[in-house]
Amino acid sequence: MEKEIGITVSVGLSHNKFLAKIASDLDKPRGFSVIGRAETADFLAPRPVETIWGVGRATAEALRGMGLSTIADLRRADETELFRRFGVLGRRLKELAEGRDRRVVDPSDEIKSISNELTLETDVADVTALEKILFKLATKVSGRLKSHGIGGFTVQLKLKTPDFKGLTRNRRLADPTALADRIFRVGAELLRREADGRRFRLIGIGVADLTPIEFCDPPDLVDEGASRRAKAEAAVDDLRRRFGADVVEAGRVFSPKPRREAAEPSQGQAAEGIESNEERSPRKTKEP
Repeated sequence: MEKEIGITVSVGLSHNKFLAKIASDLDKPRGFSVIGRAETADFLAPRPVETIWGVGRATAEALRGMGLSTIADLRRADETELFRRFGVLGRRLKELAEGRDRRVVDPSDEIKSISNELTLETDVADVTALEKILFKLATKVSGRLKSHGIGGFTVQLKLKTPDFKGLTRNRRLADPTALADRIFRVGAELLRREADGRRFRLIGIGVADLTPIEFCDPPDLVDEGASRRAKAEAAVDDLRRRFGADVVEAGRVFSPKPRREAAEPSQGQAAEGIESNEERSPRKTKEP
């Protein structure tokens, strides 16, 4: 393949998806590795807990705080204690440490990212107006991630200027997320770096480098406010599931409008994307 089209491929083979992914990383860039069922336990035992797909910095630090540095340590850990500390993620960690992965292989195209964007009828420069739009888009992205049971490591901000020049900015997180609050906060930080007086005709936000939602948003050991916001968002999600998407709205959405020339447009074209853009056809929408 490298000679024909100029790319390299690494292949991993094993008896489940978790181990096949590890095997594919063993001998890059042109390797072929196999992890057999009989050798799984010995292979995994000495490896650090970060080897497990979806375990980021915060989760790894929490595990080490419990004395669990390697997969062998995690395998010996009490499952009840893991569940008490990490919820469903704890049970999942225990299964993967034992080399068990119940996910099935789906031959259809795998989702690479989930995004939502809005084409504005009036070019907007005001940061407050743009953040208001961004918050609603982040909420939609979060809802779609949660409905698919996934989250992601990378937040992607998309902007387009009136002359149709596109800008894309990415931020990779230490731990994956599916939370609207966190997606918005990262996106807003990226936006403020670009909002230097320029006007934008399109704004969008998405999440990539996807992973099962059990691995997302572990307890924040530093920012207590993040934990409170996560609990509040879970409560709002529950209300929306029971009574509809419009039953509750964040106060941020009701902020006073900025001056007329910079105000959020009354109408635009919205596009929702699941890469590769299978839902990208624009549709009319009311003011976000």
